[in-house]
Amino acid sequence: MQKDSVEDAKFEEYTQPAGGWGSAAAVASILAKEHVLIDGARILRKQNKPDGFACVSCSWAKPADPHLFEFCENGAKATAWEITSRRVEPGFFDKHTVTDLESWTDHELESIGRLTAPMRYDAATDKYVPVEWQQAFDDIGAELRSLDPKSAVFYASGRASLETSYMYQLMARMYGNNNLPDSSNMCHESTSVALPKTIGVGVGTVRLDDFEKSDCMLFFGHNTGTNAPRMLHPLQEARKRGVPIITFNPLRERGLERFANPQSPLEMLTPKQTQISTQYVQLRLGGDTAAVMGMAKWIIETDDGAARTGGRRLVDTAFIEQHTSGFQAFAEAARASNWDEIERESGVSRGELEAAARTYANAKAAMILYGMGLTQHREGVRNVQMLTNLLLLCGNIGKPGAGICAIRGHSNVQGQRTVGITEKPELAPLDKLESQFRFTAPRDKGLNTVEACEGILDGKVRAFVMLGGNFVRAVPDHHRIEPAWKKMRLTVQVLTKLNRSAIIHGRKSYLLPCLGRIEIDKQASGPQAVTMEDSTGCMHGSKGMADPASRHLLSEPAIVAGIAKATLPPNPSVDWDAWVGDYALIRDAIAETFPDIFHDFNARMWTPGGFARPLGARERVWKTENKRANFITPDGFDADPDMKSSGPDVLRLMTTRGDSQFNTTVYSLDDRFRGVFGTRRVLMMNQADIDRLGLAAGQIVSARTDAHDGFERQVDKLRVEPFDIPAGCAFGYYPELNPLIPLWHHAKESKVPAAKSVPIRIVA
Repeated sequence: MQKDSVEDAKFEEYTQPAGGWGSAAAVASILAKEHVLIDGARILRKQNKPDGFACVSCSWAKPADPHLFEFCENGAKATAWEITSRRVEPGFFDKHTVTDLESWTDHELESIGRLTAPMRYDAATDKYVPVEWQQAFDDIGAELRSLDPKSAVFYASGRASLETSYMYQLMARMYGNNNLPDSSNMCHESTSVALPKTIGVGVGTVRLDDFEKSDCMLFFGHNTGTNAPRMLHPLQEARKRGVPIITFNPLRERGLERFANPQSPLEMLTPKQTQISTQYVQLRLGGDTAAVMGMAKWIIETDDGAARTGGRRLVDTAFIEQHTSGFQAFAEAARASNWDEIERESGVSRGELEAAARTYANAKAAMILYGMGLTQHREGVRNVQMLTNLLLLCGNIGKPGAGICAIRGHSNVQGQRTVGITEKPELAPLDKLESQFRFTAPRDKGLNTVEACEGILDGKVRAFVMLGGNFVRAVPDHHRIEPAWKKMRLTVQVLTKLNRSAIIHGRKSYLLPCLGRIEIDKQASGPQAVTMEDSTGCMHGSKGMADPASRHLLSEPAIVAGIAKATLPPNPSVDWDAWVGDYALIRDAIAETFPDIFHDFNARMWTPGGFARPLGARERVWKTENKRANFITPDGFDADPDMKSSGPDVLRLMTTRGDSQFNTTVYSLDDRFRGVFGTRRVLMMNQADIDRLGLAAGQIVSARTDAHDGFERQVDKLRVEPFDIPAGCAFGYYPELNPLIPLWHHAKESKVPAAKSVPIRIVA
């Protein structure tokens, strides 16, 4: 088990490309570390295959014709982490009080292995003690029945399958609330709010085959080499065809610079590698709207000149006239925008933006791909809308090779929303659910992640059930949330390993260990399979390959059914036991609720490459209020208009994942692409800022939020190191720096925590 030693950590430049021998060595290392070298290699051959299992980490598309090894380095780490031979038996808790375990790091808690039996918290001994499954269900049900349903929250992480998610949302609504926040609230909710207003769908429009037809790709705010490395294969193929790829990112991320394909003998045995980005634009944190407006300004003004002289037009006027609304207002705003302001707010020169605009405007079919670097801002919704403005400008929605691609993080986070996990009642088919299952569904808005945290702080939330995830660690304002969390009456966690949310517990707490997705799930009708939706809106089947970590584990559907039966009054229209015995019956119910998407669900679930959900915008059918695609004019360029901090000693902070990490799960303390080894307690800064603030590389400092709201937010013992990041900006790791993010500092409309632009001061 690695120990974080900030003083003894090493910082060495990593000069190799993404992929290559570095990736191969990392895969071998994690398999050996988890003692699954042989079994892991066998199981990995089935990862993301049409007859295998869907990766438990990223949600990138699964091709119909997969590579021999259709997994990436981090996907292999996620698999090894789940099928590890390490176990946390009930006897472990005899040796450790929960108070003792509070001092353990995230990495230490998860690295000890898989939980093997259900546990309940015993306040008298401050320890978790074994409990029988039925007793746990009965106790949880009794607690939930004693509470006002509005005071309970049912959180879902992206790990759960479509089948489990559907059961979970039904249970919550039959219980009496729409309190169904999920991990989308912390990442791509800005997408789900922005896109319905602009193009009429809440997800991206790009499919995997579009990569073969595109002749220009723009990336915004995504570290592809770490967070979706399998995407590097189609990017490499695109570059071989000469397709330009323009990247907008404050950090120079290795995966979007150069890539060596680990599955190519030529590239593994020679120095051969592929340059991914043809232009790399290092913008200021939060400078995306200004940068895109600069590109739009050049395109529109150049098109104005072409219209006057009879030259080649850049703006797709026929598409705009037939399909869009709001163009004139947007075009006037672009013409009126000031280059000095654009350069100041974006941190990018006019020449760079004009070069990017020229490349994009000359493409016949262009796509824009983006990640949480755009959505986790105070103006995250506006950022996404600006991307659609740019695409609409040249008619790049609704034709092959073009479109918008929201690169989701967790494996099934998009799919959970598709089958009803949402706090917004207007997005769930409540009328259909009522007629299908004979109950009265609640119609009032539920709590999203930020609102759930507010309810915990003011005491209105009394119970919190977690279907996967590590909510306590993932949310902002740790120093306020954790003490309030302990005052809740009940916390229940469905999980595979210990994490911070298991240790920071309510007065009554239950740990319900479940089968992992990769494990064989045998029920009454035989081995079961489940389904997921990927980032491109395609549904895939997944079946377990590994023996369960313990004979005492239950599947996620079985656990949800156990809680439901113990909590809800009998309902002859819902046979929870039958659903657990045969997941095909759950899929039949899903198909009845959502026939447009899931008709013939069981027959189609093993379609190679997945079966696609219908997306009107791909066919230029706009399911917006006015039945047109909409340009939305921004109200300004400022990334954080409500943060009044200023001055030469205020830096703009972003949090990010490391190379050996998935969400709050930390596989290793090393981040080789950024040259960090042995610690996660770092603050990476521009060398000019280090010099200007009188600091030195290697100095240990504290970071303090400059929020002026009466709360002190500070993280201590951070090591300053120089990095290639724009002046005035800094970055460190998530979730270690989450305490610096105020709960109220979230995206307008979507309430996604604004983790990518936090004003801080350095305390030496």
